[in-house]
Amino acid sequence: MNNVAQVAVIGSGYWGKNLVRNFASLNALGTICDSDEVQLNNQLRLYPGVRGTTSFEQVLEDPALGAIVIATPAARHYEHVGLALRAGKDVFCEKPLALHYTAGRELADLAASEGRILMVGHVLEYHPAVVLLKNLVREGELGALRYIYSNRLNLGKVRTEENILWSFAPHDISVICTLADSLPIVVSASGGSYLQADVCDVTVSNLQFDGGVRAHIFVSWLHPYKEQRMVVIGDRKMAVFDDTAVDAKLRVYDKGIEWRLGQPIPRQTGETTLFFDQSEPLRLECEHFLDCIHTRREPTTNSDNALRVLKVLEASQASLDRGGIPIAVSSIGTET
Repeated sequence: MNNVAQVAVIGSGYWGKNLVRNFASLNALGTICDSDEVQLNNQLRLYPGVRGTTSFEQVLEDPALGAIVIATPAARHYEHVGLALRAGKDVFCEKPLALHYTAGRELADLAASEGRILMVGHVLEYHPAVVLLKNLVREGELGALRYIYSNRLNLGKVRTEENILWSFAPHDISVICTLADSLPIVVSASGGSYLQADVCDVTVSNLQFDGGVRAHIFVSWLHPYKEQRMVVIGDRKMAVFDDTAVDAKLRVYDKGIEWRLGQPIPRQTGETTLFFDQSEPLRLECEHFLDCIHTRREPTTNSDNALRVLKVLEASQASLDRGGIPIAVSSIGTET
């Protein structure tokens, strides 16, 4: 990659250290910034020659750093992204972009006015299996979409600044909206708080799209085993993406229901395992950010993508707060 930009990664903890690793391997890591000196020094020992600082202000003022990667707690994304954009930096922000749609809209407008790249880390969009799945749907291999469901379950990592909906569901919302090629018109959500008051550990969100396509997203960090599975049902075929499978992460099933003499008859012709590039999705995402910095083209997961996800998240949260009643997605961001 020509003219690789030098980036600073802000936050080198649970997920940030993975971003540090990837940008370092791409020869693009200039600085690691972390308020935790012990954590910072542990990372600096792994990457000799990379600068380290506990001062975000110092990073903002460094003219050698053209881009900033934000991997701080979600509650600080709005603040950190805004400061970086105003300092003239391109920005990669881990999901979610903000904890409110209006805050995300403000950041998107700021990026546009400053002429900066703003990319959000919806890493599942860069997974080679998901890219292949999106192509299958786009090319009509599954037929007309009927419904999609996604389970993202694990034991931990429990967070305090955002609930499970905001922590786990953004990945699935982003992909499902891409597959459906639209925003849902109505969402409803229910959930439960078992470990901390008012912080949901389990939620189920139901999405209804124009034309009858439906989806549901089940997320939990209070689950006995890890599951990351998305099932896409078309009127011709079905596809299953299972990211926890060692092999056969993406399968297409030539199965469905046919009507014969007025009776529904299951059709089970067979199944196919699809193979794809085994590159790490996060590395592909980081490469994409660097390419966007160099070419000035819009990222796949740009501010429009981020705002679409925030609208669905906020509508789901509103439904949670109101006992599961359906919420029109179009109502988000229109409050006066």
